[in-house]
Amino acid sequence: MQRNALMVSGVIFLAVALLHVWRYLLKVPVTFGQTVIPLELSFVGAVAAFFLALWMFSAARNKQ
Repeated sequence: MQRNALMVSGVIFLAVALLHVWRYLLKVPVTFGQTVIPLELSFVGAVAAFFLALWMFSAARNKQ
């Protein structure tokens, strides 16, 4: 059961990382009210989400 939860978390983090990369490459503007979110933040978010995904997949593999 815990292994499945770790795998699902890994997939979600990987999807978030890919969405950040997509935004960064296509230069999609994001604003919240008057605040513009810089593209560099998506690069940082992609790296962080990718490493979290790797961590979840690694933890799921060790649960066997």
